[in-house]
Amino acid sequence: MIMFKALLLSTLLLCTLPALADFAKGWDAYQNKDYATAFKELKPLAEQGFAPAQYHLGRMYENGYGVTKDYQTAIEYFTQAVEQGDVLAQTHLGSMYENGYGVTKDLKTAIQYYTLAAEQGYVDAQTILGRMYEYGEGVTQNYKTAIHYYTLAADQGFALAQYNLGRMYEYGDGVTQDFKSAIQYYSLAADQGYAYGQYRLGRMYEYGKGVVQDFTRAHMWFNIAASQGIEYGKKNRDKAAKLMTISQIAEAQTLARECLAKDYKGC
Repeated sequence: MIMFKALLLSTLLLCTLPALADFAKGWDAYQNKDYATAFKELKPLAEQGFAPAQYHLGRMYENGYGVTKDYQTAIEYFTQAVEQGDVLAQTHLGSMYENGYGVTKDLKTAIQYYTLAAEQGYVDAQTILGRMYEYGEGVTQNYKTAIHYYTLAADQGFALAQYNLGRMYEYGDGVTQDFKSAIQYYSLAADQGYAYGQYRLGRMYEYGKGVVQDFTRAHMWFNIAASQGIEYGKKNRDKAAKLMTISQIAEAQTLARECLAKDYKGC
């Protein structure tokens, strides 16, 4: 959301004041799910070629927000915004082609649109490309290219990309296996509250991968991940508890509460 707002702000700085005021009305209405007002304010701006308005109208038609769901119309609006270099529209149009929404599924075309957005620094697109290269979706599997895109997004603080880099270092996919680097990236994601990163940290402590084996800290991370709905976190927490003393369990629970109170920072 922070990245999205930054991209939106950079676009709005180029706008005239009347267009900016009208878009602000439409944006506020969209955020408040007043889609009738949003449509009224955004449609004239879209017809004038204002990319953020075109993108948001595309989203409305894509999801049926205040209008009849219509993938074809969504694609038309996304395409208009893409022609102006709008990274959000590039990414969403890529998603339409990746999933076959309103178009024949075409992973190569999806990659083309994702690449346009990734080259402008958009972390979502960079992370999606990392995943597609990691698993060979529409491209020849290439771990090094996956790592390239994950790193671009991770360096901007994107938790999912940090988690994915942690996985690749843990398993040695495209890099020399390095548990300490895996822990570093998992920790960056965990600090942002990313539950899967927290769960993977628990696993690293459980098995002593890159750290001294520590069931207390493993229990702590599993417990925190479980509190965010990760079922394996609960199962592994309970499994670790069977190998711990009552005092160790109490300490782990205290650490988990303290971590939550610190909003996961520095745990």
